[in-house]
Amino acid sequence: MKALVPVFDEQRKQPYYMQLYDYIKAAILAGEIQEGEKLPSLRNLAKSTGLSITTIEQSYNQLLVEGYIYSKANSGYYVSRVFSGGRQTVPETQEVLSQKLSTLEDAIESEVPELQYDPECFDFNKWKKCMNKILNEFSPALLVEGDPQGEAGLRTEISKYLYLSRGVSCRPDQIVIGAGTQQITGQLATLLRKLSIDHVALEDPGYLPVRNTFRDRGFAITPVKVASDGLAIEKLPANIRAAAYVSPSNNAFTGSVMPIGRRYELLHWAEANDSVIIEDDYDSELRYFGRPIPPLKSLDEHERVIYLGSFSSTLFAAVRISYMVLPEAFAKVFAAIVKDYSQTCSKMEQLTLAMFMETGYYQTHIKKIRKLYSQKLTRVTEAFRKYAPDFVETTDTASGINIPLRVRSKKTGLQLKKEALSTGLPLVVLNSSSVKDGYVSNLIFYYNQIPLGQIEDVIERLVLLWRG
Repeated sequence: MKALVPVFDEQRKQPYYMQLYDYIKAAILAGEIQEGEKLPSLRNLAKSTGLSITTIEQSYNQLLVEGYIYSKANSGYYVSRVFSGGRQTVPETQEVLSQKLSTLEDAIESEVPELQYDPECFDFNKWKKCMNKILNEFSPALLVEGDPQGEAGLRTEISKYLYLSRGVSCRPDQIVIGAGTQQITGQLATLLRKLSIDHVALEDPGYLPVRNTFRDRGFAITPVKVASDGLAIEKLPANIRAAAYVSPSNNAFTGSVMPIGRRYELLHWAEANDSVIIEDDYDSELRYFGRPIPPLKSLDEHERVIYLGSFSSTLFAAVRISYMVLPEAFAKVFAAIVKDYSQTCSKMEQLTLAMFMETGYYQTHIKKIRKLYSQKLTRVTEAFRKYAPDFVETTDTASGINIPLRVRSKKTGLQLKKEALSTGLPLVVLNSSSVKDGYVSNLIFYYNQIPLGQIEDVIERLVLLWRG
């Protein structure tokens, strides 16, 4: 793929999409871009030029209409055969090599759906700087297999960060790192069995992969409804040893936050029933309004809380690094079985993240996106109230990267989801119930990757689709 480096003249009256069109057309006619070569994706060219994706798309569409380029489904845009003579042809061996070199790039791009993407959400240059330092200065460490409990450097940084940001005091040897919440939950299930716990209470609604993990390992499961003030504590198992999996700081499906008084009630339940609380503090750093409520782990005086955290929503989705903080007694039990595991979380990513945290980049990043996402949340709420007050109800929330919606429509939840995806907007359908003249669907709308300045237009288009 040839890099496109157009120079735009702000003094010209010609719009930017036509200036880009002229630049690409001239390069094709001059043979600077060869027949069959792939052009940059809309998103990548928008990022490198500073133009909007819409502007890039206008240029490509004009080139398509005139036959200078053609498109391949789920692959991208390629240069057409413009004329048969008068230009140098590429030797066959070079063509074959070019095709081989583009295979990985094509495969990567074909795996990425055309979703909304906001480059302001993460500074990859700082991440790359940390990664390069690991490669340049600590490369011998990469030749050795990773610690099954997680790299010591990262566990140290996490323990320091938790104390400063969440008031959770723990040692690095109490922390276990894994490749995502599901792997951590699988290890946790094994640990609970060792502690003679085979019953777990789960939030309803809650995170389905966690439910499946415990179900597949033979645990008895009690679903417990989540109200506006969190889990219904009075519905938890009594007089038996059990584990309660809760997300008190932000239930992603309802937006509910458990107040401090209820948190002490939950801790009392665990102590009275010789039970355990699994606290999923997902998105705890992303609280936008009011003072953060202390996590259960910071209030726990009797070592009853296992604390779970993840970096996927605060960094970027491809970083599958999660962790759990075990009470001291539980950590000793886990130490006896950790040798049975191999670490599935990339050692390179763990060391890069440790460097990212040690340099203070992570803390700066959190401050930046907390401000950015709070602005986005306000814009999303205002836009739905402006364009769909008659059939879309937003649930007030003060944290996270998504917002629960309740939609009354003639369309099912799956139809609404399909239409949202066609505009690059990811949705999760919780349920869709049939009512008179249609359906009421409970959805989770992810807003974090929509550029701030585009939110109102994007939601206006989405509402028009849903009304159609």
